[in-house]
Amino acid sequence: MATIQIKAEVSGSVWKIITQVGETVEPGSTLMILESMKMEIPVIAEDGGKVEKFTVAETEAVNEGQIVAVLSK
Repeated sequence: MATIQIKAEVSGSVWKIITQVGETVEPGSTLMILESMKMEIPVIAEDGGKVEKFTVAETEAVNEGQIVAVLSK
């Protein structure tokens, strides 16, 4: 089983997690929304798959390039 690591594109905090563990998502689906400098930035699944886990929780701070979710193919 192939895994896909989803990384944060910006530093900020997790404002809202949109999907749930176990959910199957399509390419382009929004997984969560980050808040950075009063802007909402969606974290998008570039490839489809099943959400295996989130490595962050809502309100948690994240750094640019940090893995925030893992999908399986």
